[in-house]
Order: sequence, then C-alpha cells, then structure tokens
Amino acid sequence: MGSTMCLLILNIGHLYTIFFIVIMTKENVEATNSSVSKLKSSYNFGKSFLGLNKCNACVGTSACKKFFKEEIRFQNWLAPHLRLPPPDLQSYSGNYSDDGESWRPVEISRLSSKRQHDLADQKICSNFNKRKTCSIEGILRRTERFQKWMVAKRLTPDLVQGLPVQFLRCPSQRLLDRIIRRYSEVFDAGSVYMAHLTDKDRMRLLYTLSINIYPIVLQIFPVAEGWPFPKYLGSCGRMFLTTSTHELTSFNISGLDVAADVAYQLLQIIHHLSANDLNYLFYFTSIDRTTFGIFNDGRLFIRDTSKMGIIDKQQEKSAYERKNEDTDVFSCLSSDCPPTLSSCANITEKQNIILVCKDLLPYLIEGKFPDSTQKKIDKLLDDCSKNIVNDTEAQKYINELMEILRPWRTCDARFAYRYPDCKYNRLMR
Repeated sequence: MGSTMCLLILNIGHLYTIFFIVIMTKENVEATNSSVSKLKSSYNFGKSFLGLNKCNACVGTSACKKFFKEEIRFQNWLAPHLRLPPPDLQSYSGNYSDDGESWRPVEISRLSSKRQHDLADQKICSNFNKRKTCSIEGILRRTERFQKWMVAKRLTPDLVQGLPVQFLRCPSQRLLDRIIRRYSEVFDAGSVYMAHLTDKDRMRLLYTLSINIYPIVLQIFPVAEGWPFPKYLGSCGRMFLTTSTHELTSFNISGLDVAADVAYQLLQIIHHLSANDLNYLFYFTSIDRTTFGIFNDGRLFIRDTSKMGIIDKQQEKSAYERKNEDTDVFSCLSSDCPPTLSSCANITEKQNIILVCKDLLPYLIEGKFPDSTQKKIDKLLDDCSKNIVNDTEAQKYINELMEILRPWRTCDARFAYRYPDCKYNRLMR
C-alpha cells in the first residue's frame, strides 16, 4: 500500500510537471507572437521613417535586411519598442554589426533633408497628378526621360542632361560607364551595359543622380582604392550608410601639430584631385568648413560633393561645350528649376588651390605658428588666393606650403591613420 501511494504521488507530480511545461510553452509562444507583432509594427513605422515606402523613388534596399534584423541601430534605438530618432535631421549616428556581437560606428544619412523630399513629392503630385491618390514613382515612370532610360542599352550623356548636380554637368562616356559598372545597389555589376538593371534599378539610380550624387561617388571612387571619401555600406529607402565621420568644425584643431596635420592632408587631397592615375580632375565650385570631415583615425576626407564637379582629362575640351539643356521634373527634385550650374569648359586645376587658400586654410592654420613661420604662411596664403595665373604656379604654392607644414606634424598615437608607420619611417631614414 505504501509503495502504491508513492507511485501515485510520483505519477501525479510527473503529470503536473508536464502540464506546467505545456502551459509555459504556450505562454512563451504567445509572448513570442506578441513580440513579433510589435516588431512588425515597429518596422512598418520604420519604413516610413526610412523612406522605404517611397521606393522605387529612393536610393535602394541593399541594407534593409540589416535594419530589420537590428544589425543596424540608431545610436539611441536599441530595441523595437523604443522610439525612432527625430525625422527632421539630415544624418544620424548609428551602429553596424555583421555578427550581432561586435559593433562599429556608422553614419546614417538622408539623400536630402526630409523637408526637401516632402516639398519635391508635393510638387510632383500637385503639378503632374490630377487624382486624389498620388504615386511618386508612377508619375516619374511616365516621364519622357525615364522612358528613354527604360530602353537604353548604355548610360550616355544625353540621359543625364539637365540633371541638377554639378558632378554630371559635363560627363564623359568613360565616367558614365564607371557609374554603371560599379553601381553596388544591384547584384550583377561589372558591365558598362545596362542589361542587368531592372526597371526598378534604373528608377533608383536616376532618382539618386537627380537628388544627391554623393552615394554614387562613394561607390565609384571607393576609399579602399585611396580616394578621400567615406566607405559606402548600403542603403534603405531614402537613407544610406557610410563609415562613421565627424564634421571638421567639431574636431579640435586648436593644437599646432593637429592644425599642421589637417592642413597638410588637405593639400595632399587637393593635389590628388587633379593628379591621379585615372586622369580625372575633381574641382570645387565653392569650399567651406562643411566640405571636409575627419574619420575616427584622424584622416581627412570629403563629406560634401554637392559643389564638386569632375572633368575627364582624356576627353577633348570641345566636348564640354554644351547648348541650352532641356529640363524636366528630374531637374527640379533638389533645386530650383532650371538648375544654375557653372560651365566646365574653362575649369583648371588652379581653381581648387585658390579656394582652399582663400576659404579654408586660414581657418585651419591662421595664428597657430611661431611668428617667423606664420609670416611665411600668411604671405603664401595671400598670394595664393590672389595672384595665381596658371596651374604650374598653383602647384608651386602647394609644394611650398607642404614643405613648411611637414616638420610640424608630430608622430604619435593621436594620428592613428599614420601611426606607427611614421615612427618606423623616421627610424629607417
């Protein structure tokens, strides 16, 4: 009898355990379903925030999975139930992961400000649509320009004529081929022909070229090949990702050695923009303190290409003579219509030197050096901004300024992009 009672109690206990596990499993499933529901709700909200609901009138979708898997996070957005950051900012600090464990800082940027996007969307709907509902993509698809893009086998200068970005003011076929060959929002890049681009790919590329060519510049002139731009990490909707950066104005350049290092890098970049293996001349129409930025390792880079153009030095100058360009809805998405762009025919290398001497180098190195050195620098800056007559003379000013700045660049861990190489290089001399 006693043994029978023990067995009964054990069986009852066993059944209770099974019942408890079933109940808990059911609760876990319900909790998981609830969590998934919240997650989906959050991502629906995120689609609007990212501009994904406007695709294919957007940059692309190559990074969307990472957003949805939370492998890309805004700085203060670590879980789906937390609020997304304010929608009116141009860029956001974030974190990026390939494995969900190790994270690196990134910058999440809008193609243009949300206000500019909204104004452009409203302009499209009010001017080209008579219905109550409005499809931005549908309207853009019906335009004459996009119909030409649909049947084009190759991206040619006439297909980008009249777009409002300075970078495409005077494009060569070689540059346009490079855009198609290196366009990383598609899987099958590598050919100069557009056969591998679907209709949606063509719309996204055209839209990006019409609003802000910066993401395209990062793709076709990558930092891995020595170009002074951030690394492109993908896009989702109307936002794109790059490696983490700092504005030049937020970087502490009060120290003499830091000022000398940044100014020296600036002159190196300006030289590289006109003397590179690809034989392109990158030129600025204007320069200010927001044009450049600093990576976490202290390297200087270009963060704003809106006032940058490009000339193919392998192309005959006569090819840059352009007649009046026809404008359309794509010409007006990011600026007044028609856009006001400078001519490329007379641009030379000296233009960049004059601009940095006049508008940026004084901010970096004015009043930083001992009197005798500062006098030499000030005279060079004054002459450089006023008296340059040709490209050869401009290069002479760069060489003289770099020669003065070089000895003031210290070699220590604060300049991580060149340390400890600078230490070993000095030992080898």
